[in-house]
Amino acid sequence: MKDAKEMMRIIGIILLGLFVLVVGVPLVLAAAGIIVVTAVGVIGAIVSLAVLLIKVAVTLAVIYLVLVGVRALLK
Repeated sequence: MKDAKEMMRIIGIILLGLFVLVVGVPLVLAAAGIIVVTAVGVIGAIVSLAVLLIKVAVTLAVIYLVLVGVRALLK
């Protein structure tokens, strides 16, 4: 059982690394103003989805922090 947990941990680390390479690097390059030219627009679509996901996550985080702050003030 311990070997299975270690194997799943290693697989998770590898998948996280692949995610960073596929989404993170083009996203950072796009933010820096370096245009990544691709023959197929798959990477562009992935970057667009990643940016949208980040915007949604930040919006939800801000709403959550406001609600927690209001709740703390009311106590």
